[in-house]
Amino acid sequence: MSKDYLLVKKKDGIATIYINRPEKKNAFNYDMWTNLIDILEELELDIEVKVLVIRGIDDTAFVAGADISEFTTIRSTAVGEKLYNQAVSKVEKALMNFSKPTIAMIQKYCIGGGCIIALACDLRFSSESGIFAITPAKIGIIYSYQGTKNLIDLVGVARAKDLLFSARKLNSYEAYSYRLVERIFPDEEIAAKTYEYADSIARLAQKSIKGAKKIISEINDGKMQETEEIYELTVSSYASSDYQEGVKAFIEKRVPNFKEV
Repeated sequence: MSKDYLLVKKKDGIATIYINRPEKKNAFNYDMWTNLIDILEELELDIEVKVLVIRGIDDTAFVAGADISEFTTIRSTAVGEKLYNQAVSKVEKALMNFSKPTIAMIQKYCIGGGCIIALACDLRFSSESGIFAITPAKIGIIYSYQGTKNLIDLVGVARAKDLLFSARKLNSYEAYSYRLVERIFPDEEIAAKTYEYADSIARLAQKSIKGAKKIISEINDGKMQETEEIYELTVSSYASSDYQEGVKAFIEKRVPNFKEV
C-alpha cells in the first residue's frame, strides 16, 4: 500500500516522483523512505532519464514532515529510531550522489523531512505559498549531520542556527532571502515553469551537465585541487561525439542534437 504513496512518471527525458499522500499533507513514513531509495536507484540506472523532479501529487504540500503516528511505533525506541534514520540517510546520499540534475518542486508545506529531501536536491523551486521549517527542536531530536551540512552549505552558519534553534516557519520569500530556494513562481505557474526549466536541461549535452555536477560536488566536499579522475573526465569531453555535434551546430547556427547519455 505504501508504494502507492510514491508514483513515478517519465516523459521526454524527465522523470517525476510524485509524493501521493495528500490526506496527510504528504507526511513521510518509514516505508516511504525505503521505497524512495529503491525508486532513486532504478532511475539512476535508467538511461532515458536526464532530469528528476520531486513534487507533491497536488498543491496540498511538498512534504509536511514525518508521519506522527510512527513516534509511538517504529520510532518509539532507540533501536527503531536508528533504523528509521538509516533509511533517511540512504535517501539523502542517493539524492546527493544522483548523477543527473534533481529539482524539488515545492508547493505549500516543506517541513522537517521535506526539507531533508529538498536540501539533498540540486535545486529548489517554490510556489509563492511555500512554507518552510526545520523542526527537530519541537520534538526533542537532533537533525542529522548530513542534513545540517546541506543546510549550512545553502544558508550559512548563522542562519542554520537560527532555523534549527527557533524551529520557526519561513514563507517562500524569506526562504528565498535565506537561499533555501533558488526560484519562486506564482502558484498557478510553478509546474509549467519547473518543467520548462527541466526540459531545457534535458536538451543540453548530458556529459557536460553530469561532469559539472560531479566537479561541483568534489569542490563542495573540500577538494582543493583537481584529481586525476576529474582531469580525465574533463579531457574526455573533447573526444566525445557531443562535442563534435556542439561545435558543428554552433558553426551552422542551429540547435545541436546531443545523443550521449
